Amino acid sequence: MALVTGSSRGIGKATALLFAKEGADVIVNYKTSKKKAIEVVEGIQKIGRKSFAVKCDVSQESEVKGMVEMIIKEFGKIDILVNNAGIVIDVPFNERMVEHWRKTLEVNLIGAFLCSKYVAPFMKKNKYGRIVNVSSTNGIGSFDPSSMDYDASKAGIIVMTKSLAEELAPYVLVNSVAPGWVDTDINKGLSGDFIKEEIKRTALKRFAKPEEIARVIAFLASDDSSFMTGSIIVADGGYR
Repeated sequence: MALVTGSSRGIGKATALLFAKEGADVIVNYKTSKKKAIEVVEGIQKIGRKSFAVKCDVSQESEVKGMVEMIIKEFGKIDILVNNAGIVIDVPFNERMVEHWRKTLEVNLIGAFLCSKYVAPFMKKNKYGRIVNVSSTNGIGSFDPSSMDYDASKAGIIVMTKSLAEELAPYVLVNSVAPGWVDTDINKGLSGDFIKEEIKRTALKRFAKPEEIARVIAFLASDDSSFMTGSIIVADGGYR
């Protein structure tokens, strides 16, 4: 059983569908778009796997606790957790407010912590688990003053990945993927000129497809990565 947060669209959706194709039952987590979440659930069911949608704001501890308890009651276990839910608020530095910082950190970083906290005990009990955290190259070296809180949250994900890997070893493996530019809804507001400049800086001369990042996540969630924990895989198309 896999739980993928923020899986009604983008990388999360692609990951949920790929997991199903690989033989997993998948919980589709969403916050706002029930319609899109149900569409993903129906897609998973057509593949022949079990799935249902759970509304949960991962930044709210009580909601995360309730979501995990519901899944455990229904299925008895969670083998894989993908902490994918995230937001970005692009505003100039002098217009950035404390509330922007708070919201971004609460969803991107604290949300991943909360989901890991409540899932981990069941993984440890079963002596098996895979946690995959979706970070970003923005947390490593592609910094931008207009998204400094997002960058900080993704850097925090990387540090948390390494700490959780130590805390949950040897039975629970914790790794992270750090994508570069990906063609998802979160990037739809970028200007055409900006996209052209970023593509020029990318060796593969394009943005990634969500499915390409999903394949990296699937690798980290599989037994093919059985001797990896605390690792960060960069998938940025050769961005320089």
